[in-house]
This record gives sequence, structure tokens and C-alpha cells, in this order.
Amino acid sequence: MIVKSVTELIGNTPLVEISKDITGLKNINLYCKCELYNPFGSLKDRAAYEMLKDDLKQIKKDGKTVIESSSGNTAKALEIICSMHEIPFITVTNRIKTEEVGKILSICGAKIKELPGMSECPDPTDPNDPTSHIEGMIASNPQNYYYPNQYTNLKNPQAHYLHTGREILNDLKKVDYFFATLGTTGSSRGTIECLEENNLDLVKIGIIASKGDNIPGIRNMDEMYEVGIFDKSIYNEIISISSMEAIDGMLTLIRKCGILAGPTSGACFKKTLDYLKKIDNKLEKKVNAVFIACDRVEPYVSYIEKRRPDLFDDNAKLNSIFNMDEDDYKYAKEIPIDEYDDFIKNNNPLIIDLRGNMAYKNFHIKDSINITDIFFEDLINNGLPFPKDKKILLVCPTGDKSRKYSAYLNKKGLNVYSLKDGFNSYRLNNKELVREIRSIDFGEL
Repeated sequence: MIVKSVTELIGNTPLVEISKDITGLKNINLYCKCELYNPFGSLKDRAAYEMLKDDLKQIKKDGKTVIESSSGNTAKALEIICSMHEIPFITVTNRIKTEEVGKILSICGAKIKELPGMSECPDPTDPNDPTSHIEGMIASNPQNYYYPNQYTNLKNPQAHYLHTGREILNDLKKVDYFFATLGTTGSSRGTIECLEENNLDLVKIGIIASKGDNIPGIRNMDEMYEVGIFDKSIYNEIISISSMEAIDGMLTLIRKCGILAGPTSGACFKKTLDYLKKIDNKLEKKVNAVFIACDRVEPYVSYIEKRRPDLFDDNAKLNSIFNMDEDDYKYAKEIPIDEYDDFIKNNNPLIIDLRGNMAYKNFHIKDSINITDIFFEDLINNGLPFPKDKKILLVCPTGDKSRKYSAYLNKKGLNVYSLKDGFNSYRLNNKELVREIRSIDFGEL
């Protein structure tokens, strides 16, 4: 096969049947739509090309720079497409969580504006928001930028309605169950809209990350408000999964199926199989189920190593913040907001704000210090940095992450509390806040 451009290789990805020897299913044929075989490595290749292809000549003629908020696959695809057409590209993000992703983007030629204060805690009050920065940059120089905006651009789901869904139907004719992870939600929405035209009884399952957990490319429900094309009503059910479960699913895909997919795909496979096993024996006829393997494993090696060091070192122990179970949460200690003042007065705790740096500078609790949650995780995973006789109060936006850390550290013998319902409850109860304001010069970006 000879093609004139690598973009001709986008799409037409294979549908791999997962052996029943692996799934254990009797009445369900399970298929994996292998989007990791797109030329740039992920299903985002489709949306990136769909959002740009009709305007590439005009963008170049006008001398504009393409700008997007992306922490990985979309940015990679946009950068490569732009580079092929000699168009500058900038990605603005605060979500690059693995070293490999940033390096891959740099190799591809992307200019990365990485905002300070990266945090996995969803915080609607955080002014350090990539979309706000992009809008400020465009407002300052509207003639300079072309902004696809994958979170609101309907060409994102359109790419999957026109292509992904139709490819599946061309191969299978009918799909009864469809599973996809939720990020921008473009791939699931577009594919579902196509599949439903063929089967109105299609069961649609969305998969998100558990509260307080982080899986690349998947949001948790607290973060879905940022996604303009997300429509909860599209899905029959939305279920959550932990990062450790996602890695387990990934290992099965790689080792038993030969599909070198990443943890996001592993999450989709694991929850797909969990769901189908519960209904398999109840079915009276054979049905088809499809899940999406969205990208490859290579960019997530450091992410995986942090959570599963045993995969890289036979002597490594799994006793870490990443593999807590539900029983561990009995060690959590929480301070309700109506007990906050007495707790501070009587205990003089060290208050640690786990939010992003910009959110902290905008408003924070008096005398608190700021250790962004992703750095705090590394800190406590490598030892116990606080004295056992000193009380610690942890604060995150909603109280979920801080409760998790409290449980983990208290099990280790420390004395750590979480502010129940987090910073949001503190602010809503009109407690005293300290503010550090600085002006933002979007021209510096």
C-alpha cells in the first residue's frame, strides 16, 4: 500500500476479537477497537485531523498559530499535523503527569506552556486554568491564533460518528454493548450516535476515574464540568475505576492479548469485563460488545512504575499510597467545618494546602503552606516527613484526596487530619482567607 500522506493512515483501525479463553464469557463476543494503531498512536488522531483539515491552508496563509489545551495525545496529533504544514503549535496545560509525555511532545516540536501548580485535585476556584489562559492570549492577539478547543468543538465527536462508529458497524453489523473511557467524551459520544442508528437498544457504558485518583486521559466526575460536549444522558451508566485496577487490565491486554495498550485502555477493558461477567449467564442469545483501546503503553512507563514498582523490581513492595483498599480508610480522621476553629485553637496544627499553586496564591487559609498534591504523594511515598507528635491538617478542594492521605499516614502512625468537604466548605462558610494577587501578562505566554 502506498499513501501520499501519513494522515491517510488515520482510521480504519482493526477490531480484535478477545478470546473467550481470556474473557471466560459464554454468550458475549467481546471486541477491542484498537485505536492505538492510528499513525500518531491514539484515537485523538481522528479528532485532531477532523478539527484542522478544512482550515489548514487558511491557517497557514493567515500566519496563525494553532493553540490548544491538551496534556498529551491531542497535542501530539495536532503538533505533527501542524508541523507537516509548517504551522506553529502551542499547547497550554497543567496536566502533564508523566515525564515521557512531555518529552514526546518536545520531540514532535510542540511549544509547551505548562502552567504552574499542577494538581490532580479538581478545583473550580483555581484561576490557573488552561482555558482561561488561552482565552486571555486570544483576546490580546485575536489575529494570531486558531483555537480548535477539543472540549467544545463538535468536530471532535463528528470524527467518531463519521468514521469510528461506521468502521465498527462495517465489521460487526450490530453492537449490543459499547464501553469507552471519558475524557473529552468526543470518541464515545460520536461512536454511540452512529451505533445507535443501527441499534436503538444499544447499552452504553462510560468509564471514569475514581474520586481522588488519576488515570491518564480519563477524568473523574468532579472534573467533567470542564467538558462542554459531555452529556451524561447519553450513557446508560457511568462507572468508576481505580488506577491500580486500570493497570491490572492493561497487563492482561498486553500479556494475554498482545495489545500494547496503556492504562486508559486497561481501565476500559477491566470495567468492560467486570460488567459483562455479571450479565453473561442471564443472556438468552449471543450478543456483541465493543470497547476502545485508545492509546499505547510507552508514554506511561513512569506512571506505571510509580504504582507498580514490582513490575520493574522483584524486591519492590506495593505498600504505597496508590494501592490502598477500602479498609484502609478507617484510619482517616476528618474535621467538620463547624469544629474547625476549636481544632485550630486547641492543637495548632501544621496546615497543608494541597491545591495548585495559583489557587493557593489567589485564596488560602491563614498560616497554611502549599504542597501540591502530586508532589505530596511523592513526598509521603518516600518516607514519613512529619513528626509523630505534631498534628497535621490537610486541605484539598473537596476533601477526597486529603481524606485518602490522612488514612494512609495515620496507618503509618502519624497524626493527620483532613478538612471535611475541603477548601470549598471553608470558603462557603466565610472563614478568613489570605489573598495574594498578581496581574497576568498574557503576552508572556
